[in-house]
Amino acid sequence: MKTTTFSLMAAASLALSSVSFAADAKDYQVTGPVLDVSDSMIAVQKGKDRWELARDSNTKTSGDIKKGDKVTVHYTMTATNIEAKAEKGAKKEAKKDASPAASPKK
Repeated sequence: MKTTTFSLMAAASLALSSVSFAADAKDYQVTGPVLDVSDSMIAVQKGKDRWELARDSNTKTSGDIKKGDKVTVHYTMTATNIEAKAEKGAKKEAKKDASPAASPKK
């Protein structure tokens, strides 16, 4: 009984902590005229740069947005894929360890 209660409390704590980390994502914004807009993206001119931001069904939009409208887009940066790379020093160590030892002569 105690184990089950402890497990449930641990799971609830973990679930709530992951929600609080998601809420901590920094909010950024870009303002400028709309260059292009579709259901999946919006392109905004900022200075001389074209900013393309993805949109999905969770993107909140007020009003009908069309080319030329001045908008402010709020966005967060979210990692979609993370690849770990070995450090240069670790590769040299691995190569050194992988070399065969000299066999003794008879």
